Amino acid sequence: MTTKINNEHNKLNFSSEREQSQACLNSAEHEKNQGRKVLNVPNKRELNQTCLDSAEREGLRPKGNVPNLRFPEFQEEWEKCKVSDLLDFYSTNSLSWDKLEYGTTNIQNLHYGLIHVGLSTMVDIDKDNLPNIIDGNVPRNYELCKEGDIVFADASEDTNEVAKAVEYYNLNGKKVVCGLHTIHGRDNKNKTVVGYKGYAFSSMSFHHQIRRIAQGTKIYSINSKNFSECYVGIPSKDEQQKIADLLRLIDERIATQNKIIDKLQSLIKGLRVRLIQIENGNIVHLGEIARIYQPQTISSTELTEDGFLVYGANGIIGKYKEYNHKTEQICITCRGNTCGMVNYTKPMSWITGNAMVINTDEHQNKVCKRYLYHYLSAYNFNSIISGSGQPQIVRTPLENLEITLPSIFEQEQKAMLLDRIQAKIEISNRVLSLCQEQKQYLLRQMFI
Repeated sequence: MTTKINNEHNKLNFSSEREQSQACLNSAEHEKNQGRKVLNVPNKRELNQTCLDSAEREGLRPKGNVPNLRFPEFQEEWEKCKVSDLLDFYSTNSLSWDKLEYGTTNIQNLHYGLIHVGLSTMVDIDKDNLPNIIDGNVPRNYELCKEGDIVFADASEDTNEVAKAVEYYNLNGKKVVCGLHTIHGRDNKNKTVVGYKGYAFSSMSFHHQIRRIAQGTKIYSINSKNFSECYVGIPSKDEQQKIADLLRLIDERIATQNKIIDKLQSLIKGLRVRLIQIENGNIVHLGEIARIYQPQTISSTELTEDGFLVYGANGIIGKYKEYNHKTEQICITCRGNTCGMVNYTKPMSWITGNAMVINTDEHQNKVCKRYLYHYLSAYNFNSIISGSGQPQIVRTPLENLEITLPSIFEQEQKAMLLDRIQAKIEISNRVLSLCQEQKQYLLRQMFI
């Protein structure tokens, strides 16, 4: 589905957007239905059991060096290859971030931090922005990367992130080197196709091996010598290509979905800011249209596996056997680093004392609760956050906040539009989660 946002709509007149609201609702409903049809991904247990049950019935349970899941036209066993036999390793530099910059034509440098956060498995230099080495800091000796080269991050605080790998898929003739805390490997024996190794070294079977050999207490690390203890599965090049093509398409879908979500979040943020900037309406204090209070706090030891949702400083924190609010409520985090974060609770929930409740139930003829939620979501609470050690918001400054309220009809119309965009964001996030689950499942099942 394609959604077009016209630049001419930068200035929106809420009062005339009933048709736009309906279009947004229809779009959200359509995408919701499409998400059910196209990306109906069962959970891990269901997928594993379905695969094994089918194999058992057909007498095709995998035997030997073959994955649990593969394309049906391939039957041959895979080669189980020691990583140190597959790859030749090259020295890398130790340039820190202060020796790097963006936006020049100098040699580009892959810092290990980008492997952990930011880069997809397949590095495409036309899409991925790598920093350049600042003049005067280029190492005397270095090995330029080639397409198909693999790069591992050699250290992490998390064993799941040690040896996280990316592969250079498209360098487009650019000069790139491997930097701090990376291990640079190359298949000089030409046993693999470009695009396969990055996924093979991202598979669960490979990372299970890495977790056994990673060294350290707080920071876990590996070196190129450790790869003599690890193996990776190598099928025929035709099968490698099909696996790589499938997973790369899923990665591209994930990247596209992230862009969709970013655009929608930018849209709703801009529209919420317009609520605060509106000039027509009555100016009231928040305390005049809401009862503001901190509820009773329960300890984390009292939380249960089943029951009613509990909202704390960071949104939902668990469940409890009782609820202290029958209706949905606006609540603002009033303690800690997330101070000022606005949540909208589900009905029959327990809200703890780490959040300030903005209860408008007694003023429904004056204020639309969803309108006020969107209004406060755009508000900058920094001016009323106090406390030197731990940030906090107290009741009196909240009660004195000035709010501009148009007519109740106009509030409801604006809230309806924003709710439909919010629903579309939630659907888009679900589609993203399904794509990510799909990729992780394939990384578990398609490799040995």
